[in-house]
Amino acid sequence: MKPRISVITLAVDNLDRAVAFYRDGLGLPSEGIIGTEFEHGAVAFFDLNASLKLAVWARANLAHDTRLPQTAPSPTDFSIGHNVNSRDEVDEVMEQGRRAGAKIVKAAQDTFYGGYAGYFQDPDCHLWEVVWNPQFLPGD
Repeated sequence: MKPRISVITLAVDNLDRAVAFYRDGLGLPSEGIIGTEFEHGAVAFFDLNASLKLAVWARANLAHDTRLPQTAPSPTDFSIGHNVNSRDEVDEVMEQGRRAGAKIVKAAQDTFYGGYAGYFQDPDCHLWEVVWNPQFLPGD
């Protein structure tokens, strides 16, 4: 398998709330909800970078499409890491998340590897790590 991950889909309980959080609160570019004309089709995509998108899709629709039973969400199954260029930027993004409605689960602090990071949960309890790692800076 070649590493060609192009979409990360998050199951959400309320699509409108998720769009408001990611587009309006965090400022991720999106055309909003599309596919409403299809049963189980309403979804929103957000541009993360040139080759990666974030999708939010109703939890029931993802369960329907995969033919798996819908289960309770587990916030510790995975986290999404958002790398930034400075300690100050960690604090700025954490505050932006809080203002958008995120729950701060671990305030930003020094890490064991010499970086600085904190965690928040979006309104559907997905876990995001905002991190400055001097050994792994983003390329923008």
